[in-house]
Amino acid sequence: MRKTSKNKSQGKRANKKGMPNRKKAKRKNINNQLAQELIKVLNAEPEKPLSFRQLCRILQLKKKAQKNALELILDKLVENGEIDSVGRKYQSKESGGKVIGVVDHVNPKFGYIVISEEEQDIWISTSNLNRAFDGDTVEVKTHYNPTRRRTEGEVVKIVKRAKEEFIGHLEISARFAFVVTMGRKMHQDIFIPKHHMQDAKHGDKVIAKITEWREKDKNPTGKIEKVLGKAGENETEIHSIMFEYDLPFKFPEEVEQEAEAIPEEIPAEEIKKRKDFRKRTTFTIDPLTAKDFDDAISIRKMNNGQWEIGVHIADVTHYVRPNTQLEEEAQKRATSVYLVDRTVPMLPEKLSNGLCSLNPHVDRLAFSAVFNMDETGKIHKQWFGRTVIHSDRRFTYEEAQERIETGEGDYATEINLLNDIAKELRQQRFQNGAISFESVELRFELDEDGKPIKLVPRIRKDAHKLVEDFMLLANKRVAEYVFRKKENGKPVTMVYRTHDLPDPEKLSNFALFAKRFGYTVNVEENSVAASMNQLTEEVEGKPEQNIIEQQAIRTMAKAKYTTEADGHYGLAFKHYTHFTSPIRRYPDMMVHRLLQHYLDKKKSVDRILYEDKCQHSSEMEKKAATAERASIKYKQVEFMQEYVGRAMEGVISGVTEWGIFVELEETRCEGLVRLSSMGDDYYSYDEEKMAVVGERYKQEYRIGDRVKVLVKDTNIEKRTIDFEML
Repeated sequence: MRKTSKNKSQGKRANKKGMPNRKKAKRKNINNQLAQELIKVLNAEPEKPLSFRQLCRILQLKKKAQKNALELILDKLVENGEIDSVGRKYQSKESGGKVIGVVDHVNPKFGYIVISEEEQDIWISTSNLNRAFDGDTVEVKTHYNPTRRRTEGEVVKIVKRAKEEFIGHLEISARFAFVVTMGRKMHQDIFIPKHHMQDAKHGDKVIAKITEWREKDKNPTGKIEKVLGKAGENETEIHSIMFEYDLPFKFPEEVEQEAEAIPEEIPAEEIKKRKDFRKRTTFTIDPLTAKDFDDAISIRKMNNGQWEIGVHIADVTHYVRPNTQLEEEAQKRATSVYLVDRTVPMLPEKLSNGLCSLNPHVDRLAFSAVFNMDETGKIHKQWFGRTVIHSDRRFTYEEAQERIETGEGDYATEINLLNDIAKELRQQRFQNGAISFESVELRFELDEDGKPIKLVPRIRKDAHKLVEDFMLLANKRVAEYVFRKKENGKPVTMVYRTHDLPDPEKLSNFALFAKRFGYTVNVEENSVAASMNQLTEEVEGKPEQNIIEQQAIRTMAKAKYTTEADGHYGLAFKHYTHFTSPIRRYPDMMVHRLLQHYLDKKKSVDRILYEDKCQHSSEMEKKAATAERASIKYKQVEFMQEYVGRAMEGVISGVTEWGIFVELEETRCEGLVRLSSMGDDYYSYDEEKMAVVGERYKQEYRIGDRVKVLVKDTNIEKRTIDFEML
């Protein structure tokens, strides 16, 4: 939260003008006394900032008039510099107003110190960062700026560096060399002495480590740690992205050795411990390019006319045990990362593509959710436990879809029955308030050198949805089963996947945005889901489909992992977890262990320990998503090199104070029209209108407007595409 709120007490002060003198004097004495008590409270623990609510409780202020008086006193004391305002809290001047926070260096001139999600960020000029970088944890001395009416900061100590290595390209001159850093929030280049250049050449993309930054020096000094290669080459750029987002290039040797030591054969005694599903009809359905198969589905007709449907998930935790190097590495990585031309896996290949992958025609260990269902999707019985399975067939989505559309081919009857039940499950979900976003995704076809030669839309058909619906069912039912387990009247510890309600303000803004295209969105809490689903149907196939659906997704809250069973708004599930992808997600491994723990009737586990793991997994998931987007952006820029000089149609996808973002209709690639390049008028961003407006002719550009642009330039290193408005 970065906007400094206006003084709330202005109106209250105005109301007191007509107060009789005697009352004024009495109120003044009370206020003086209250001010003294307030300062005593703050001085008692000078290092501890207190919120308005905390102060009211400590000072035992219950009446509205008392709270109003305190608000006036706080404003005045901050204004006079007698106490410090730290975010939304107040602190004794004796503390020096020092707080710990993380640097968010938004641009070369200034940044913010982020204290917590609840507290207001502290504005800080670059000159007061005192050699701190973006992401560093720092101790900050705060002061109130009466002119700008805000709290500002100055770094007095760097508590912890976020990183010491940075990526950029090397520029060599006759007397010195610099690494011109490429991070969006890294605003200093690094001086490299000639004897620390290794074999790097002018223009090479390199990793540089900062060795020192003396107080009198304008730039830090460093040395070349690694030469990635020539800028613009595929391996160089992908390795740059991996380094930028701290993705591992390989597994530690001891982890690989541990994986290699695991025997291929499944011991007979292990099979005896499990339910044997090897004679059930079982198959996997996955993308054509998939190498690891997390999940398989089995189907069997029962004597009572119902169907036994098994959702079988790779039993990763049988192989990856606690207190091993494999476990430690999996927890650290938390997720596999899918870049455009490669996967950075969570587990070594022997496990991810071998022992744990539910490959066809081999016995595999699984953890299964088995349901006795009728053809309406109603569940009559369920069972969870460890199994051994044997997949009869590996289907691609295209092969499964062919059987759905034609009714012909091997296992066509089984696939069509599963598809019919999946449709019932889907319909029930939407009737309960689930939201459907069917945004069109594009994938690149790459040549042997990794160069993009074609953009192909990923169209989700019934085969994709069939698999998804049964995975959702298993995730939901596992979460519900564990939630019902109680210990001392409370639910036992579990890892959930939760999704909060959308922010009302964001929803209102989105409704206004959709209205510009002629669509109506009902923002009443009980109507949002139905309204969003109707919008999805209405925009399907329209030029504005992608831009509207992307804006709708941004309106929604972000899903996360937690031990709190808060429900999943988007899926309309009261309880939901991730059980179905343990090869690529660490939270699923945690869920497998917890489920087995409670199946064995054991006591609840340490909630704090699992909450910490959940938080780490959520953070790593965000990092993976950002890295994946960066790799897509790089390939988009590379792909658009062929279009430089060409006029193309597009839709405005964003407006900012420095430019207009446009998404091209033909390629779905996004680029920027810089305001400085628009010569027909002087344009600026109007925050209230959420539009770029011309000063002289009042021409307005808003999100959703269709425009024609010229592809002006591409920059692979910066991953940018520049347009010119036509």
